[in-house]
Amino acid sequence: MSLAQPWVMADSLRRAWSLLWRPELRKFLLWPLAVNGVIFSAAYVTGYHYLNQWIQQLLPAWLIWLHWLLQPLFFVAFAVMLFFSFGVLANLIAAPFYSRLAARVEQLLGGDAQIPVEAGWRQSLGAESRRLLYLSSRLGPLSLLFLIPGLNLLAPLLWSVFAAWGFGLEYLSYPLENRGVLFPEQQAWARRRPLGVLSFGAAVGLGLSAPLLNVFVGPLAVIAAVLLVNQLEGDQRHVS
Repeated sequence: MSLAQPWVMADSLRRAWSLLWRPELRKFLLWPLAVNGVIFSAAYVTGYHYLNQWIQQLLPAWLIWLHWLLQPLFFVAFAVMLFFSFGVLANLIAAPFYSRLAARVEQLLGGDAQIPVEAGWRQSLGAESRRLLYLSSRLGPLSLLFLIPGLNLLAPLLWSVFAAWGFGLEYLSYPLENRGVLFPEQQAWARRRPLGVLSFGAAVGLGLSAPLLNVFVGPLAVIAAVLLVNQLEGDQRHVS
């Protein structure tokens, strides 16, 4: 069954929402939920004060007659950039908990994943840092597109695709790492399933932009990622 099929992703998110409230997972959720609450509150405050100002500065004056069309596109692009940046920051802080959450979900599904010990915290932060370096190396060139006349019209679309890809890589990495798949292999794994990774990442990004819901989206996405990886690898385990 392909991850690219919409109903597979929808079913995984539905199952993940049910698993989110399991008592066995509660201790892995408190810190990520607190982090997400603070980080995304800061994102909304930042967006409220600066988003419109950034858009006005970067919209080309020679296209003022198209502002009615371009302003909404740029607003969406900057909102994506904002929530992507704050989402990556939240993941960096919560990475050790997400790794342990993914392992615990695997155990609930009947797998043999082991909960990382305290030494694994450094490992989780190291893996998250490598992903952050990978994403950051692409943020610069993409951001420069907004400054190049003509190309800046493509920037909103390219940023949205990149954000979906980045979120897909971020959350699918946790179950993959617990299976021993390191970041270079994760990229190859994702490239073999581009539509699945993009559709999953787009759903996560949309959830992160929703007020209140975004507090729960990080842990929910980790659980859904475990379910999706299991399905994609042909492992149809269910929680008893």
